[in-house]
This record gives sequence, C-alpha cells and structure tokens, in this order.
Amino acid sequence: MAVKSEPTRILILGGGYVGLYTALGLQKKLRANEASVTVVDPQPHMTYQPFLPEAAAGSIEPRHVVVPLRRALRRCHVLTARVTGVEHESKTVTVEAPDGHTEHLGYDVLVVALGSVARLLPIPGLAEEGIAFKTIGEAIYIRNHVLTKLDEAASTLDPELRKRLLTFTVVGGGFAGIEALAELEDMTRDATRYYDTIEPDDIRWVLVEAAGRILPEVRETLGVWTAEQLESRGIEVYLSTAAKSFENGHVVLSDGTEFDTDTIIWTAGVKSNPVVAESDLPTDKRGRLQATASLQVAGHPDVWTAGDVAAVPDLSRTEEDPSATCPPNAQHAVRQAQHMAGNIVKVIRGGRPSDYYHKNLGSVASLGLHKGVADAMKLKIKGFPAWLFHRAYHVKAMPTVNRKVRILLDWMLGGLFRRETVSLGQINNPKEEFDRASKS
Repeated sequence: MAVKSEPTRILILGGGYVGLYTALGLQKKLRANEASVTVVDPQPHMTYQPFLPEAAAGSIEPRHVVVPLRRALRRCHVLTARVTGVEHESKTVTVEAPDGHTEHLGYDVLVVALGSVARLLPIPGLAEEGIAFKTIGEAIYIRNHVLTKLDEAASTLDPELRKRLLTFTVVGGGFAGIEALAELEDMTRDATRYYDTIEPDDIRWVLVEAAGRILPEVRETLGVWTAEQLESRGIEVYLSTAAKSFENGHVVLSDGTEFDTDTIIWTAGVKSNPVVAESDLPTDKRGRLQATASLQVAGHPDVWTAGDVAAVPDLSRTEEDPSATCPPNAQHAVRQAQHMAGNIVKVIRGGRPSDYYHKNLGSVASLGLHKGVADAMKLKIKGFPAWLFHRAYHVKAMPTVNRKVRILLDWMLGGLFRRETVSLGQINNPKEEFDRASKS
C-alpha cells in the first residue's frame, strides 16, 4: 500500500496585492489536501492603496478599502507577523510575532510578495517631521491631522502660527503624491464652509517635485495639464526643486524658498522591502528580486515573486528595451499574482510554467471630487469623464464583492449628503483625556 505524501507547504510572504490574489487563486485551484497555504503579513488585512486618497478625503469609509485576510482566505492559514529574514538554503523564514517572539517557518514552495517601503532620503528633519502615505493607518492619521490643523487655526490669535497651521506640504509628484494632494486640498476647501474665520484662500498647499514634471506614468502633455489644473486651484507647484531641510517644520527648498508648516507628506518614491536584500536570494542593483518571465526567482524554481519587490521582465517592451521590467503598479501586481497562482499549481502537478505577458492598459488618477486625468487605451481623458473612469476601473479591481458594494454605497451616500469633514483628532492620542483625568 502506497504511503500518501504530505501536502506541499506553500508559504506566501506578504498580504498585499500579490499575496492576497495569489492566495485567492491557489485556494480556488488547489484540490483538497494537495497543498497547504500560509500567508504571513504584519497586518491582518490587504490595503487597496489606490483608494487611500479618497479614504483620507472622506469619500470612502477607511474600513472599506481594506480586505480582511482571514475572511477572504478561508482555506488558507493567516499568520499576523513581520518577516525578518529569509534563508532559502535551509528553506527557512524567520518571523516576529506581535508579542515580540520569533518563529522559524519551513516551506516547500516560497512566494515572496513583500512589496515596497517608503524611500527616505538623508534630508534633515524628514524622519521627525514627515509621514508617508502607503497604509490605511497613515491615511487616517493624515486626514485627522489636517482637519485638526483647521480647528487649531480657527481658534488661534497668533497670525504667524495660523499661517503655519494652514500650510500643507506634499513631496513627490507621482500618482501617490498627486492624488493625495488633490483629494486633501479638495477636502480642506470644502471644509472651510463650516469655519467663519477661514477662507479657501487662507489655506496653502505646496507640491515639491525634484523632477521637471509630475505624473511620469502618463504622457507629458497630460502631466503639464494636471500641473496647470492644480495651480488654477491655488496650489503652489515647485518642479525641478529638491527639499533641503525640514528641521522643526521649517522647509528649505533648493531654489531658496523657505516656509513653516506643520504638515509634511512624503511620497517621493519607494524601495523594495529591505528583507530581500538581506536574504540569500539574487537581487538587482535596485534591491529587487531577479525574476524570470514565468515569475520564478532566477536560479530558484521553487521560489516565486511578483509586484514591487520583483524585477519581472516586461515582455511587451523587451523588443525595444531588452532590460525592461514591469512597472510597480497595481495593474501588473494583480495580473502577475493571478498568473503566478496558475503557474504554481501547474508545477505542483508536474507541468511547466508559462511566461507572464501583459501590455500596460494605461493609468488613471483622481484629482479630487469630479476631477481626474487618464491616459488609457491610447486615449487622453480629462476632468469629469476621467474621474468616472478612475472610479469604475478601481471599483472593478477592488477584491471581493463585499468591498465593491460597500464602496459603491459610500459614493452614493456621499452624493446625497456630502462627505464628512469632521476631525477625529483624538484618535491620534486616545489616552490624552484619560491621562489628564488621572492627574486631576
């Protein structure tokens, strides 16, 4: 009588786009007892990052832009922990649990989907004064922080402090920075209707971009049009300008401009999760895993990767540029994950993996309520149609029917009753009142 082999142990590092969609594909395709799937992530949810600006601006309930991993992945094991090391030679991954203890996890098949982290530059004051815009926690914090500054400005008698409180700075002119800037500026302008002492012109939004243009993901004419639209709303746009210092909230730019602010939002680039550079897997000069077109790590057929952490050859562009790799966006991450899940199942069953090929469909961005820009399917779309296109595309791409419906309901209610612009500033320091009471 033959002894039944143990199920293949599949370990997925990361629960973002790639981790979630790979796990969803595997739990759908794998037969019972064919393999066990474990997903490791420090957060118990996947965040759909394209909706973070709308969540920060109050157009979407923040809980609705995250997908609970345990609810979506019923046939997988979800471990809430942070990956601290990968040693493929011994097929061991080291993780740190929330209580501080470490564990060593073994695997037969490894999927590295650790994504990216904010890329900080050695600018004085950045670490102390800045905040990134990559997580739902950061989006909630920034929303409450910005609205709290309006409350403080409305009550202060100091004109210089008022000016500082009403000055908001965004560094980085890519999609993340432009959408965050545009949505938050739109929210603050709308919020001034509830303040007797603050006019829209009192609020100062500043964009700083080291390159000579914004939105490099779209054609240059659309980038120029977007910059003009932002400036027409009173937003100050500094191009070809680097930040030199942020110490104590005093901003110094490379062109000599100086001003004070209490809000510095840093969206000036990302880098591959540093865990992969410290592993024994091959990486390129940008710290990304070297991947094949079949989404396997070069030289390691039992290790798979995709998304921001991987340098995946872009077969749609390799004829014109043999070194071309897929851009780090949600469009490729989702499709790579779905393709990778199919490839893993093929290999487990003795088949051969197929190459990933996808021609970029374009890019869309929201510029606030009823405003947007899109460069998609060889079309240039501006204004309200682009905004509709943005919403339609991303609600379609949002994982699970549950989240799609909740987001649609948020938009419907927002259209009927206007968005909420109330500050929940206490959420940033929930023990303040308790501590004050304990001292009285």
